[in-house]
Amino acid sequence: MFELRDYQNETIQRITQSIIDGHQSIIVQQPPRTGKTVIMAEIARRATAKHHRIMFIVHRQEIVQQAKQTFVKQNVNMNLAQIGMVQTFTRHIDRLAEPTIIFIDEAHHALAKSYQRIINNFPEALKLLFTATPWRMSGKGFEDIADDLITGKPIKWLIDHGNLAPVDYYAPKQIDTQLLKVKRNGEFNETSITEAMKPKIYGNAVKQYMKLASGKQAIAYAYNVVSAEKLASAFNHQGITAKAVSGKTKKQERDRIIRDYRDGKIMILTNADLFTEGLDLPNVDCVIMLRPTKSLALYLQFSMRSMNPRSGKRAIIIDHVANVERFGLPIQERNWTLKGTSNSTVHATSSNIQGVTVCEKCFATFYRKGDNCPFCGHLLTKEETIKTDEQVELEKITNERAKKLAKKILENEVMKNVADKTPAELSNMAELKAYAKLHDYKLGWVFYQAESKGLIRR
Repeated sequence: MFELRDYQNETIQRITQSIIDGHQSIIVQQPPRTGKTVIMAEIARRATAKHHRIMFIVHRQEIVQQAKQTFVKQNVNMNLAQIGMVQTFTRHIDRLAEPTIIFIDEAHHALAKSYQRIINNFPEALKLLFTATPWRMSGKGFEDIADDLITGKPIKWLIDHGNLAPVDYYAPKQIDTQLLKVKRNGEFNETSITEAMKPKIYGNAVKQYMKLASGKQAIAYAYNVVSAEKLASAFNHQGITAKAVSGKTKKQERDRIIRDYRDGKIMILTNADLFTEGLDLPNVDCVIMLRPTKSLALYLQFSMRSMNPRSGKRAIIIDHVANVERFGLPIQERNWTLKGTSNSTVHATSSNIQGVTVCEKCFATFYRKGDNCPFCGHLLTKEETIKTDEQVELEKITNERAKKLAKKILENEVMKNVADKTPAELSNMAELKAYAKLHDYKLGWVFYQAESKGLIRR
């Protein structure tokens, strides 16, 4: 077994070398459950030991106290540490002491104006931006804010070396993906998403949990506050202790519920827009997805909640909304890059009940009262009703199905990459085939272009 501490030390060495090489703003990609806060705390300890001041920025209040505890445990000089929410720092930016190092947690949010205001206010500071998923739904890259990317080990490698638990993944047997239509830019047509995927939750959540993960502590991700509360009630009705938590839950009550869950007094936490990033809940063995998403970052945060390792453990993921059809298994290897894409993607979560909303532009969290974000004015995604089809059975994702999913996802990615190109810019057979499919060209066009480019000979 490759000890997690060794993995963290290796990451720190790579960060150190990047700084030596002259990089000033570094994105550090670390898979969930690999201790990125511990890595940041160790770097902060070394910095404050040399009397350097550090700043640690998070985007949720629940993470602040957790981070402070980790920093104290790691012997960081807290007199030289500023730890707080981005919203607080932005409002009081003139009162902040200048840091030598700025740490940004969940740094895929760092392109938001609130983060940029802080970063731009301290141009001389070293920026270390940590995230499991350097990816934005808007398709925008990170080259404007980072000059280096350090990637972590693949998730499968971490499983093979005992640092993450292996996972069994269950999803609907069938979903009508034939209804999905692709726009000229390679992205799904929003109307076809609504028709093919958004409207339904497949399978009965309580029944499937009892069949596939009975006795395991679980977190269920619901699509709004009311659905979270109804699901908790359904579990309790079957004698399975469950509590619903959302942004509406008072902090004192929420803290008590989280404490009871950690102590094993609660089996199921159902939630809306919480427990996606940062908060440490090590005893989760099962994740239940009832919230569809087109955000890769959100999908990985959902699915990997259950993968904290323990001897003999196999994590269970029960995906009622076929998120796996869009992203493949969480263990799939991904090619992270600072570059963006020309595509924008649409957040697929929807509800006709006004629950907690997270703005996809500035990441403010609020109770929705209109069509625009009350903080930045961004036009919010329209919400619709999600229907349920309880008759559909779920099945375990086999290696064969996983390979087919990976192939389909790769083909979709190639289509996105060629959407804005001309035939003259296509450079290989995969791009030619994807371009032909996108434009309804026949196979003969592919071979003609391939021959003219010298890719094949007749």
